[in-house]
Amino acid sequence: MAVVVTPLETAEVLAVGTEMLGADRTDTNSLFLASRLQELGIQLRAKSIVGDDRALLAQFVGLALGRVDLVILTGGLGPTDDDVTRAAVADAVRRPLVERADVLARIEARFARRNMTMPAINRRQAEVIDGAVIIDNRNGTAPGQWIDVGSRVVILLPGPPRELRPMMDGPVMERLRARVAGHRLVRRSIRLVGPTESHAEERLQPLYAEWARREVPVAVTILAARGQIELQLTVRSDDEAAARDAIERAVGEVEARFGPDVCSTSGGPLEVRLGELLRARGWRLALAESCTGGLATSRLVDVAGSSDYVERAFVVYSNQAKIDELGVAPALLAAHGAVSEPVALAMAEGARRVSGADMAVAITGIAGPGGGTPDKPVGTVVIAVTDGTGRSRVRTALLPGDRAHVRWFASTLALDAVRRLLIDDSP
Repeated sequence: MAVVVTPLETAEVLAVGTEMLGADRTDTNSLFLASRLQELGIQLRAKSIVGDDRALLAQFVGLALGRVDLVILTGGLGPTDDDVTRAAVADAVRRPLVERADVLARIEARFARRNMTMPAINRRQAEVIDGAVIIDNRNGTAPGQWIDVGSRVVILLPGPPRELRPMMDGPVMERLRARVAGHRLVRRSIRLVGPTESHAEERLQPLYAEWARREVPVAVTILAARGQIELQLTVRSDDEAAARDAIERAVGEVEARFGPDVCSTSGGPLEVRLGELLRARGWRLALAESCTGGLATSRLVDVAGSSDYVERAFVVYSNQAKIDELGVAPALLAAHGAVSEPVALAMAEGARRVSGADMAVAITGIAGPGGGTPDKPVGTVVIAVTDGTGRSRVRTALLPGDRAHVRWFASTLALDAVRRLLIDDSP
């Protein structure tokens, strides 16, 4: 059968294994493969997880071959009865499985090096789809396979990452580079904090048509991610410099439209961007948390190197703790209540004073499900931030959702309040 050598432009990944359909296993291989395909400019159209069902998997492979140029399967190449990938792909491409003597000898030699006799069941790992090119596996017994199916390609890779990754980074990438069209995908991720997904979409709509009709078009995907909006900008072009120029122009237009709502233009989340800003100023931050109970601090210190800018944190849940730890005046609490702008501001000022930090942020609120009143319903949170130059900001928000949702979004508001004060040069 003659092989038609045409560029590979689109791909689909099928992760095989019933265990990954449960709640305790994650398909990390697909993320790795997506990054490698992006480097090559191959557009990943779909990812699926398929259980150990030969007929169902063959159906998935057949459907994928009808809509993309490249299908990559991971897993299901072991020696046991539930390892059905080889047989399923053979069914899909209508070719027989044949035992390869050279592959069998390689598997036997691997066991021999460990002073072991190869179990009989491992013999099935020497079964290869007729016409396949073997992809050597230096870290396991299951070889990979490259199968040309007319102008399309199917690749079989083992599931364990320690086996799959060197195979992909070595021989597979080498073969794929010879089959790409010369174009590249250039991507940028922008993080917004403040607008909702629908409000962000509304403000972006005028840009969509403009980006689509440019000589180098820019595609955009908008994603909501727990209080942050992620915009993924993508350009596909055979001129990498032109693609990057198009991306930079689009990023500038988003910045002009959203202003301080743009948290990051490099894809980093709020916690990372805030750390960058604090480190750039050489400032240290103190936190005073009531309803969030240390959540904002935890998010900050999850970032490596955060000891450069996190000074200390106070979890002051009770009124007495606010008095004892931060010096909040009892009269202030009595007059306004713990969930109020005067108390939040006093908490922030107390945290900065006691810690000696350059900045401080305070969070107080009613996370629920109880504790709300008509004047201060569940979801009411107050955020205050202050710095050593005398600048302060305080705001009250009413957040929807359950207790976990309110606490998470309150921590987001607090971290974002610090970010906004750092980028605001006004008095």
